Amino acid sequence: MRLPQNCRQTPGSRVVLRGISTLMAGLLGTLLLPVQGQVLPADPVPVASSQATDPSQAPSNAVPELTNLNPASLRDMLSNPPAPAPAPSNSDSPELGQLPTPGVLSTNTPAPDQARIFQSQLEHARKSRAAKDSSQAAQILTALLRTNAPVELKRPVLFELALVAQDAEQFAKAQQIFAQYLQVYKDDPSTPEVLLRQGLIYRQMGVNDMAISKFYSVMSTALKLKLDNLDYYKKLVLQAQIEIADTYYLEAKYTEAADYFTRLLKNPPPGLDQSQIEYKLIRSFSGLSNHVETIAHGQTFIEAHPDSADVPEVRFLLAAAMKSLNHNQDALKQVLLLLQSQRENSRKNPELWAYWQRKAGTEIAAELFKEGDYMDALEINLSLADLNKTPEWQLPVWYQTALVYEQLQQWPKAMEIYQNIIDRRPEVADPSPSLLSLFEMAKWRKDYLAWLEKAKTTDQLFQSSATNRHPAAPVAAQ
Repeated sequence: MRLPQNCRQTPGSRVVLRGISTLMAGLLGTLLLPVQGQVLPADPVPVASSQATDPSQAPSNAVPELTNLNPASLRDMLSNPPAPAPAPSNSDSPELGQLPTPGVLSTNTPAPDQARIFQSQLEHARKSRAAKDSSQAAQILTALLRTNAPVELKRPVLFELALVAQDAEQFAKAQQIFAQYLQVYKDDPSTPEVLLRQGLIYRQMGVNDMAISKFYSVMSTALKLKLDNLDYYKKLVLQAQIEIADTYYLEAKYTEAADYFTRLLKNPPPGLDQSQIEYKLIRSFSGLSNHVETIAHGQTFIEAHPDSADVPEVRFLLAAAMKSLNHNQDALKQVLLLLQSQRENSRKNPELWAYWQRKAGTEIAAELFKEGDYMDALEINLSLADLNKTPEWQLPVWYQTALVYEQLQQWPKAMEIYQNIIDRRPEVADPSPSLLSLFEMAKWRKDYLAWLEKAKTTDQLFQSSATNRHPAAPVAAQ
């Protein structure tokens, strides 16, 4: 990663920098920074996860070369480098200290050539890491640390070695190397980035309290450094703030997450991914069962970001919140809008849209059915059935539709739908257990309704016959 360069300060520039420092402190005081961007373009951090990881369980691409690097050995390599690395052998599995590529550093090598060879080896290691060859990258980097290169030249090597451990999911080892980096290279301009990476790794390990502590350290450390590249540090600090909010969000601590997301949106800076922040804020309010805020922010989100991939889920959350407040007609409208979006969005994330359409349709229709709102439930089911003609999608919806017709006392219509389900049995060569059960239930309910219809007709004929045999006596005149 390219780090900001130290610049010579003139008396005039010192005044400017003091002003910038004051501005930076004010921004940090409110935890609202006005810029967001890709902070780590050269060395992207793996996507964070809220799931805890056991550092003792090495993955399949483990890097055994890193296991012998304890703080003492790292410190010795950086302060008292041993003899130059030997020439590479033809072995398929070179030992530590051997460089698998040409260009061995030597005490007799002139400084310019030494730096050039060192840089070549470092680039080779970076390419190996990019190619997911963690073992090769670790061998090269460890060998470079064992050479007589200057300590400053070893700085990017140590940084890269930590990234190799992180990529190999050796999180404890990555933390150890980053900690050694911060100890050796104090007040380095890359310190905030290292702290940010440490926070992300802690979150991957499931140690969220430590992760949040590191993210706060990013903000406090940025104030102590020389602000030669203000935009760079502003991006890092804002990224740290976002990561704090995301950590609370991943922990399902929605009160804290909603508070941080709300602060970010008060004065959104240029380049901020507002749609993602707003989406997470809506999900946080929904997780808190704050239906009023869910509805307010959900409606705003759909108006501001109609083409977002998160619109289907937001419509579902919006409909669920409205249903919870007994705004049935508003909930019905949202579900129907979601179902009617199939054609317009068939080319954009069709599987995602299908998932939320089915979830919204079935859950809201089921709630309406339980409450006796059969006409609205019927309208949703009829729209849901038209989205997909496959038996796996359509037959369960038909079954629910037939149940609604039963409640509306439209038995012939219900029996017709049950028969349609039965007729489509040959289409499914290897039906799932749920579909097999559906076919059996459709037949049973059809037969039951036929018996019920016959019993009802017989009862009506009996009542009519009894009335004809025993007409009602005339009422005596008063």
